[in-house]
Parts: sequence; C-alpha cells; structure tokens
Amino acid sequence: MKAGSGTLIINIMSEGKAESYEGVYQCTARNERGAAISNNIVVRPSRSPLWTKEKLEPITLRNGQSLVLPCRPPIGLPPAIIFWMDNSFQRLPQSERVSQGLNGDLYFSNVLPEDTREDYICYARFNHTQTIQQKQPISVKVLSVDELNDTIAANLSDTEFYGAKSSRERPPTFLTPEGSKSTKEELRGNVLSLECIAEGLPTPIIYWTKEDGILPPNRTFYRNFKKTLQITQVSEADSGNYQCIAKNTLGTIHHTISVTVKAAPYWIMAPQNLVLSPGENGTLICSANGDPKPRINWLMNGVPIEITPDDPSRKIDGDIIIFSNVQERSSAVYQCNASNEYGYLLANAFVNVLAEPPRILTPENTLYQVIANRPAMLDCAFFGSPLPTIEWFKGAKGSALHEDIYVLHENGTLEIPVAQKDSTGTYTCVARNKLGMAKNEVHLEVKDPTRIIKQPEYAVVQRGSTVSFECKVKHDHTLVPTVTWLKDNNELPNDERFSVDGDQLVVTDVGDHDSGTYTCVANTTLDMVSASAVLSVVDVPNPPFDLELTDQQDKSVQLSWTPGDDNNSPITKFIIEYEDAMHEAGLWHHQAEVSGTQTTAELKLSPFVNYSFRVLAVNSIGRSLPSEASEQYLTKAAEPDNNPTAVEGLGSEPDNLVITWKPLNGFESNGPGLQYKVSWRQKDGDDEWTSVVVANVSKYIVSGTPTFVPYLIKVQALNDVGFAPEPAVVLGHSGEDLPMVAPGNVHVNVVNSTLAEVHWDPVPLKSIRGHLQGYRIYYWKASQRNRRHLEKKILTFQGSKTHGMLPGLEPFSHYTLNVRVVNGKGEGPASPDRVFHTPEGVPSAPSSLKIVNPTLDSLTLEWDPPSHPNGILTEYTLKYQPINSTHELGPLVDLKIPANKTRWTLKNLNFSTRYKFYLSAHTAAGLGSQITEEAMTTVDEAMASRQVDIATQGWFIGLMCAVALLILILLIVCFIRRNKGGKYPVKEKEDAHADPEIQPMKEDDGTFGEYRQFSFVSSASF
Repeated sequence: MKAGSGTLIINIMSEGKAESYEGVYQCTARNERGAAISNNIVVRPSRSPLWTKEKLEPITLRNGQSLVLPCRPPIGLPPAIIFWMDNSFQRLPQSERVSQGLNGDLYFSNVLPEDTREDYICYARFNHTQTIQQKQPISVKVLSVDELNDTIAANLSDTEFYGAKSSRERPPTFLTPEGSKSTKEELRGNVLSLECIAEGLPTPIIYWTKEDGILPPNRTFYRNFKKTLQITQVSEADSGNYQCIAKNTLGTIHHTISVTVKAAPYWIMAPQNLVLSPGENGTLICSANGDPKPRINWLMNGVPIEITPDDPSRKIDGDIIIFSNVQERSSAVYQCNASNEYGYLLANAFVNVLAEPPRILTPENTLYQVIANRPAMLDCAFFGSPLPTIEWFKGAKGSALHEDIYVLHENGTLEIPVAQKDSTGTYTCVARNKLGMAKNEVHLEVKDPTRIIKQPEYAVVQRGSTVSFECKVKHDHTLVPTVTWLKDNNELPNDERFSVDGDQLVVTDVGDHDSGTYTCVANTTLDMVSASAVLSVVDVPNPPFDLELTDQQDKSVQLSWTPGDDNNSPITKFIIEYEDAMHEAGLWHHQAEVSGTQTTAELKLSPFVNYSFRVLAVNSIGRSLPSEASEQYLTKAAEPDNNPTAVEGLGSEPDNLVITWKPLNGFESNGPGLQYKVSWRQKDGDDEWTSVVVANVSKYIVSGTPTFVPYLIKVQALNDVGFAPEPAVVLGHSGEDLPMVAPGNVHVNVVNSTLAEVHWDPVPLKSIRGHLQGYRIYYWKASQRNRRHLEKKILTFQGSKTHGMLPGLEPFSHYTLNVRVVNGKGEGPASPDRVFHTPEGVPSAPSSLKIVNPTLDSLTLEWDPPSHPNGILTEYTLKYQPINSTHELGPLVDLKIPANKTRWTLKNLNFSTRYKFYLSAHTAAGLGSQITEEAMTTVDEAMASRQVDIATQGWFIGLMCAVALLILILLIVCFIRRNKGGKYPVKEKEDAHADPEIQPMKEDDGTFGEYRQFSFVSSASF
C-alpha cells in the first residue's frame, strides 16, 4: 500500500510472477461515519502464446479459382493484431480481389498467375508484450492455361488429351459469412463491424443497405474495400436487419445479418450525497438501464443492506431509499449496484446527518472586477445543516436583492447579468438557518470596456513598398492594456522590416510572403479585444511564357501562351506585339489585345513580313515585362493591299504641278520591288491620262503646265507580284501666280471717331490666278511728319469678303488706305489710295496737375494739357470742394477756365482746410476724363499758438482723453452693428471722395465697346 493513500502497488519485476496476482480486487475506505467501496478491478497478466507446429502443404490451383488462406492465430491477452507479409517483411498488397478478413484470414475472390509465391506469412502482434509471432509460410501456385495443358498432356495418352481452360466466369458466392442469413450481437456504445467477402469472376463489388431504415450518415464508415461496414457508438436504434449485396456482371447475391444491440448497465440517475439535519427527510435514487434490464442491489458501508441492522428512519423501495425523521445515527455510506450479464455499475452515496450553523467559505472583502455590460458573478460559498437560505444586500442599508434584476444561484452565487457602472459597490451575503446566521462582504468594481476605436484597414500594396496598419485603443484609465500584433494568428516574424511605432505596425519592403491577416490584440487583466485586416501584396504580372505558333496560314496564325503568376491582382488583358525582322528589326508594334481569360489569339497577318511575337500581361498594377519572343514566321509575298495616302497636287512654280504622297512602309509593301504609278490629266479637258512609274519615292514634278489649272491625280502602288487596287482620284492645281488686278470701287464710311467701314468690289476669279485667300487693307495716318517711316497697319479679311471694319482709329486724324487681293502666291496690285478723316473725340485727362504757393486763403493750380486732345480744346472745367476733419466732403464749386490757360489761382479759401480738385478738358465732342488732386491751405500762426497753449493745459488733456474713450466706445458699438448688417464706415468715406458727377464706365462715344482696348501696331486678321 502506498503511504498516505489507498493506492495498491504490485511490482511484478521483483515480487514474483504476474500470474500469482491474477484475480479481482476491491478497495474499501472506512471511518467512523461509514465505509465506501470501489468498483471491482480485474487483474490478468498478458499472454502472447506461440503458434502450434503444423505442416502446411503447398496449394496449387487454376487461374480464376477462389482461395482462403487461414491464419488462426493463438489466443492471447489482449487479442493479437493480424497482418500478412512476405519473407522481406513487406506487407502483401490488398485490393477488391484480395483482402484480409476480420478473423485474420486472407481471402482471394479469384486468383491470378501473379499471386504465385512461396511466402504467404501471417503475423500476430501482441502490443502489450511487444512481441510478434509468425505462422509457417504458405506456398501458393496458380497454373496458367499453358501450364495446365502441359501437365495434363504429360499424364494422359493422345486419345485422352483435351485442352484445359481457366476457370470460367461465374456469379458471386459468399466466402464469409456462410449461407443467406446470420446474426450479430454488439454492446451499446461499441463499434459494430459487419463483414461480407464474396468470390466470383469477375471480382464482385459489395453494397450495404439496412432494411426498413437508412444507415446513420455521421457514424457509418466503410473499410476493406467496402467489404466491412462499421457503425460507431451503436445504440438500440441500430438494431435491425442489414443486407450485404455482392454483384458482378453475371449475377447478384444477398446476405442478411440480423443485428441485436445489447447494453451493459448505464446510469439514468446515480445516487447523490445527502446532508441532512436531525429530523429532516431525504431520498437516495439509483436509476439505471440496460439490456437486459439490470438488477438493483443496495449496500450500506459495503455490506448488503439486507443483513444490516434495522433503521426505522430508512425504507427501501426498489431503486429508491426513503429517509424520514433522520437522526445522527443514520449517517452511513450507501452503495448502489446495478448489474446484468454484460456488466455492472457501482456508486457510493454519503448520507451525513449533522447539525451545523451556517458558515461562509468565500474569503472576506474579496474584490471582483468586471467589464461593463458583462455578467458579474459574486461568490458566496457556504455550508450548514439544515441547508441555509442565502440573501444578498447592496450597500450598508440596502434591501435584499431580488431575482427581477439579479440571478440567485443555488450555490449562493449572485449573478448580475449585465453589470453597469452603477453596479459598483459593496455587496453583503447573508446565510441563515435555524441554528444561526453568517455574513460576508465582497466588493465589485465595474470597468469601462477596452475598445479599438481605430481598426486596421484592408490594404493592397505593391511588392517592395511600405504598408502601415493603425490600431488605436481606448480603455479604462485604471487598467493597463498591452497591444500585440499577430500575423495569421501567430507571432510576427523576427524580421527588422516589421516595426511597431505607437499605434502603428509598419512593414517595409513588402514581399509576397507578407500577405496574410494581421491582427491587433489589446489585452487587459479583465478583457481582450482584437481587430484584423488583410494585406494583399500585389505586383505587375509575371511575363507569359511557352509561346507557340499553330495553324499557320498565308494571312493568319494562331498564337498560344501560358500566363505567368498574376501576383494577387487578376490579369485583365494580354497585349500582343510583333517585330518585323525584315523591314524594322528591333522595333515592336502593337498587334492585338485579348481579355485576361484567353490564352490563345487568332492573329491577322500581312504578306511578306518576317514575324516574331511577344505577349505582355496587364493587371490593375500595370504591365508585365514582355515574354520571350516566339519563333519567326515569314509570310508569302502578295500585291499591295493599299495605295499611298495624303495624295496632293500643288504647283511650286506657275508652270509646274508637284504631286506628293505618303509612301507605304516596308510592312505595307506586301512584297519586294515596291513602286508607284503616278497618273494625271487636266480636269476640264478631254486629254487621256498621262502615267509614269517611279521608284519608292514620295514626290513627282510635272513641268510645263498652264498656270493654276485643275488636274485630276491618282497614285497606285505596285510590287513584283502585282498592282494594288485602283486608287482614288484627287483634285489638284498647277502652280499659282500673283494676282493681276486690284480691287475696285473702294470707298470708306466713317462710323465714329475711332471706327470706319471699308467697301470694295471683288476681283474676277480668273485674274486671281490662284486660291483666293482673302483681301488685305493697308492704312496709315497721313498727318505724320516723317512720311518716309509711315507706320502702316494691316488688316486681312479671309475669303471673299467685300467689306470690313477698321477699329482703333485716332479721333480728329487724316488716314490713307488701299486694298489688295491675296492668293497662295502673294498679294496683287494695290487699289488707288483713299483718304478719310475721323471726327473729333473727347480728350484724355490733363497730363498733370499740381498745387503750388499755398497761403492762408488761396491755392494756385498748374497743369499740362491732355496728351491726346482728340480735337480742338474749347475750355477746362475745374471742380473743388472742402474736406473736414471727419473726411466728409463739403459743397462742390464748378469753374470754367479758358482753353489757353494752364495756371489758375483760387482765392478766398478757408485757412487750414483741405480741398479736393477735379480737372477735365473739353472739345466739341464733349467732356474728357478728369484728373484729381488734394491740397491744404496754410495755418494762421496766432491761432496755432493759441491752440498750442490750450493743448498744454491739464483740463484740456483730460477732456481729450474722455473724448477719445467715448469715441472708442462708439467705434466698438458701430463695429458690432456692422457685423449685424450695418453700413461700413470706410465705404461711406469712399463714396464721399468720389466725383459727384462721375458717369458709368461705358461712354457713349459712338464706337463699338469691344474695340476700345484694341491697339493695332503691325497687322491683324479678320
């Protein structure tokens, strides 16, 4: 017996043979309250006996016959595991034709010549003793048809000889089990194994069904090539008839196995310990089931209850013991034994009769901390007899807590299903019975939950870049969180590319192996939250490979390829490019595009091209590198498909026609010997086409043509194979010459002082001798002093216009103009000059204005006349008005001054006063722009001295400070009112300073508004 425990140790290595300890053992534990006993423990030594000596004869049989090789291993403890091997300890192959049965025998549904061997050996492995026993080898020889005929011929005369044949094909028959019906018993909870092995030729196939039911899908398994049906955890519901069906091409056979599931006893309700106080009642229930129905036997302290002393408080009723008005002498250990032929159950139940006041076993002042909105479980483990009642209170003077909000468990635990912040506090558990009362205080703190307020987000990044995941955590201020990062639920790789900086996980130089799920885990002592994001590492696709050309035709070929890795971004399309090694070696051109799901393309080809192809893959990131080039494919030559484009006929001289075109490139030539047939004839004549064949050039000049005559032109491509299709006819013209006639009937209509309209008659088309481009007007001021350097201005009017406007003229000026016609060669002769005069306009503002010689009551004004009088000045208008200290303007005074004056003195002005002046000039056309200036009369010295004396007085200084404070308050009030929509004072001042007679910006001077800012220096086109 092991010291300090009830364990019995048997050392068979040093204390005798194992067989001497074989038997049934039972442990009994006893004290003054009673005795408890254990289940029976059966001790049996393991055995691994040898095979009995036997002589095994060789087995000879015909090809196709069935065969059973028996194993019949010795009976050991525990049973041996059987397997078949050869002399080299290699397992023999098994199949639907050859397989091992549950009994260990080796079954052949039909034999083949390759089954011939001399070392069929059955092995039995005894795991408990770690030994393997083997049977004597079995020799099997399968005779083929030829061998069988030779054997018969050697033993029979010629007259008796007949041809031997292999076994004929036959329908299935069962090797095991025998007959058409059998039975099988299995215990509840075990694995049910049913076996059917059939012979036949061809090899039969096995099927399983259950009569009046279906096989349980989650507990049914097929073993040994469906020859064995296994059902795990069988119950009484699995009883019934199971049918195995063996089938081949010649027939079908059935076998029915009747399965009965028996059951060793199992508990429905095992007896439970009872704690009773004197005078209380109680029951022990021992309910068990099984097949057959188990017998119930009661024991007390290990002794059958029938032979124990009578106890008036105890009554036995089958599987129930009823206790009434118990006393302390009723304490004992009761055993319930439920048994049938397949096993037994034994349970101990302690009936303890005692009187104890309540005791609370939970430590005092236990602190519980929970997260808000989660359950809180406050323990109150207690003991007492009779069983105490439990009440909970919150706070020092709180009332009992009831189950409308709380859950009171039988073990005394108080459950707060959803703890809130106001659930924090002290809770008191009170246990009471008739013998007394006990209480205990515990404390609850409810913490704010830890939350991830900024979760990492799904990221798609390109290989080699940097990615960051952000994880911001908010938590209860009394808890300290730890934040860890996981990749695919494992620790981050030990790699310097991974760094955690505050709330961020940063991964640099991202590679394909970095793809996965990254999880931010925030832990406190009370809770844990996590958030995950997936990182997808993408890149441009890998180049396609294995390019292959098939179905090669004269003008088409099929190209196929294998896509490269898409690097986590689906391929959207493939781009196919070609190289023409004959004409443009090293240059790759676009051939075609196909969708990303295609791996072949039918390509249209041109003749006489030495093609190579390559393929690029495209995804959302970009293009892959090009694939390796395909093999070269040279197409046959053919006549050109197209003619030159951009055919034109224009003369460079008056007597020639220059025919130009855009030549075909080498790819478009379709063959060797590319040339061009150039043809032309006059459009309006009856001449035949004149043609010439030229080399691969882009121009041909026809000399001796009339000036500017329309020609019909065509250019056709040809090569050594033939001509291109008939070309289109193009209209051209021979060379232009300068126009011969000037426009006639030129006259001018002056619209206003800055605008004139010119009219002319068109020039006859024949005299233009070219393409009419328009008419050109030359005009200049005739009054300039240096006539050798006249500044001529030019306006061109496109097309066949016969009038035009001349804007931007200077008022009160003399102008001269002429008109010329323009063609592609140049200008024709000028028309006779026409002179016209612009009327007066309003003058510009005086060039300057200054105020000189200020006195106490006078100011002198000096000015320069306008730089652009635009006519004869008739007078000046001078307006002025005073400005007071608050920037308000006084009454306006208006004076007229003769035009020959440039100086004027104003008298009788107020001393020490600022004035604003407005000066403008007049012509017969009206009032011109004004110039403004401000000036101030001087200060009287006596008054200034008095002002200085006053300014030095203390009372005056105090008065001025009060006024300044009052003004500051008024400004603040005005500012507040202005913010609410009042008038802005600065705006009032700006209004006050404006010219009271200012007019709208657009003056009605008789000119077009859009021409006011035009300045024509050299030339312009209309």
